[in-house]
Amino acid sequence: MKFAIVFAALLAVTLAAPLDSPQEAQVLKSEFDNIGVDGYKFAFETSDGTSRQEQAELKNVGTEEEGISVRGSVSWVDADGQTYSLNYVADENGYQPQGDHLPK
Repeated sequence: MKFAIVFAALLAVTLAAPLDSPQEAQVLKSEFDNIGVDGYKFAFETSDGTSRQEQAELKNVGTEEEGISVRGSVSWVDADGQTYSLNYVADENGYQPQGDHLPK
């Protein structure tokens, strides 16, 4: 039992250790708009080349097919310097990502 506690403590310390990062990313843009119960939208951009935007809206309000439809995109710069972009839709048809780096 003592071994499990010590192992869990060491694992927690290891996971909490900071990653080797040359600098902290700074927020360059941050927009949030909570439209209320029918949807939302947000966007942000950071100095390390990461950006994301997303918007959602409630569809078929008051019916049995009521659901939320989400559209968005995210891009980032990988450790190798390559920029990746991903566009996605999540709705009644499931999560549908699109990106040049994804298998077809």
